[in-house]
Amino acid sequence: MSKHMYSTQNLTDKELKEQGNRLFSLRKYDDAVSCYSKAIIKNPNVAVYFTNRALCWLKLQRWDAASADCRRALDMDGTLVKAHFFLGQSLLEQDCLDEAIKHLHRAMDLAKEQKKNFGDDIALQLRTARKKRFAIQEEKRIAQEIELQSYLNKLLREETERQLSVLNTDDPNDQEKAKQIEEQCDTYVNELNSIFSKVDERRRKRDVPDFLCGKISFEILQDPVITPSGITYERKDIEEHLQRVGHFDPVTRVKLTQDQLIPNFAMKEVVDAFIQENEWSLDY
Repeated sequence: MSKHMYSTQNLTDKELKEQGNRLFSLRKYDDAVSCYSKAIIKNPNVAVYFTNRALCWLKLQRWDAASADCRRALDMDGTLVKAHFFLGQSLLEQDCLDEAIKHLHRAMDLAKEQKKNFGDDIALQLRTARKKRFAIQEEKRIAQEIELQSYLNKLLREETERQLSVLNTDDPNDQEKAKQIEEQCDTYVNELNSIFSKVDERRRKRDVPDFLCGKISFEILQDPVITPSGITYERKDIEEHLQRVGHFDPVTRVKLTQDQLIPNFAMKEVVDAFIQENEWSLDY
């Protein structure tokens, strides 16, 4: 370590950054952090040094440190795509999902504005964050419904006990009434639990099939188009790909131009039918 310190002590901040880049490419993330940190000490006003170090922290699973560096970079330049992207990733790992989604959205918008190609990386992280948030919301809904089911069952039982308490157990007529009350209570309880059971069964199936989602953004298709290769994409995503990345099909790599995109009406009908039966998918 002392040899490494000696070899970098006379370098400029830019040279330290380059040294850090080389170490990062060799997956020596701790050493890369050391170089970026020294570059920051020499020149703390360069936002890229912080995003470079933040990426190292991500590789080392140091989510707090990555978040802190990204925020410092954004204080200097709020339009840095990588700062928003890396911050979104680190917040996702810390389960700060609303804020993660906000920064990932911002990263995607800025990448489009600045015509920077991050492939599907940002969209994939955004999709992951949304799915994670949806899963947490589902767990809360399930817990609330279980609590409601238990509460309603308790009310039914209490009402039954109240009705039975005023009857004379020695009176044959009251004995018959008691039997009817208990049977009615059992019927209500069974019907109530059956309703909740059906709701629970539908919820277990609550997942948007992959074939209903775009191949680029991983979002549920809204305006599906099909390529000559037979691949379906969301129109805005594939048009953006053709403009920014190149004139080829992202999946098959076959040459592709915008005028070859054909509306996929069959898929549109399938998606619309799915959404109509599963309105929750709009929040997925």
